[in-house]
Amino acid sequence: MAKSALLLSLATILAGCGSLPGSADEDAVVLFDGKSLGAFRSSAFGGDGEVHVEDGRMILEMGSPLTGVTWSGEPLPTVDYELRFTAARLAGTDFFCGLTFPVGERSLSLILGGWGGSVCGISSLDGLDASENETTRFVYLETGKAFDVRVVVTAERLTVHVDGEALADVELAGKELDIRPEVDRSRPLGIASFGTRAAIGPITLRRTPRRPSA
Repeated sequence: MAKSALLLSLATILAGCGSLPGSADEDAVVLFDGKSLGAFRSSAFGGDGEVHVEDGRMILEMGSPLTGVTWSGEPLPTVDYELRFTAARLAGTDFFCGLTFPVGERSLSLILGGWGGSVCGISSLDGLDASENETTRFVYLETGKAFDVRVVVTAERLTVHVDGEALADVELAGKELDIRPEVDRSRPLGIASFGTRAAIGPITLRRTPRRPSA
């Protein structure tokens, strides 16, 4: 997408969604404001639980096995952007956050709490899932606790922080990037849970323009 078209699209989203309430960051675009689903729609995986808004959070009721939402609004950046939101597992023992997001012309998924509840990482890198690549982490994720998630994407690097702690820092050059076919309906941007009741807090996106090289 041309730079001018990208700026226009973001301006349209900003006009429709507003900036982050109470934030000094005027560049933050609110994709989910805690009041309505907005441009998010059910991913319709088949066997989905209900999706609704309650107490300022998006609730993904337990599916069989997947429940999720997918962005259906204006085109979003595919590189040089930051996503922030909160995610909590309310019930169940598998992943409560399967965030699928664009990386250039490809996509990746951030998994929190998969494979029985503690596996975190990125799917997929060079054909290897979050449970078996360089990003694999085993983390205790307390049920009911809302975790602050920050994902930063550039053309060269992906970084992920959860509650301020580094979870992934991946050099993307030369890697094969893809997602599992089960969450293909999450493209271009979506969040899914697996056999789990999940709560997603307000979602914001901020462009992170690349600094000119010296």
